[in-house]
Amino acid sequence: MSDFRPAKRRVDVSVGESVRIIRELQELSQVDLAKLTGIPQSTLSAIENDRVNLGVERAKVLARALKCHPAVLVFPGWELDVRKAA
Repeated sequence: MSDFRPAKRRVDVSVGESVRIIRELQELSQVDLAKLTGIPQSTLSAIENDRVNLGVERAKVLARALKCHPAVLVFPGWELDVRKAA
C-alpha cells in the first residue's frame, strides 16, 4: 500500500456540470452532442442539470464523444495528491 496516494477534492463541481463544461469547451451544443452519441438532447439536458444520473454506460459514450476519460465526468473536481502516503 505504499504506492497509495489519496485523492482530495479540488473544486465543487457536479457530474452534470462537468459534462456541460467539457461540452462547452469543445464548442458543442447539446444537439451536436446528441448527434455524436445517440443520447437524446432532452436526456443530455437532464444529465447536465443533475436530474438524471449519468450512469456508467452513458459516461463511456459521452467520454468517447468528448475525447476524455470517463472518470473525468464521473468524478469531477478530484485531483491526485502527488505526495506519497506514509
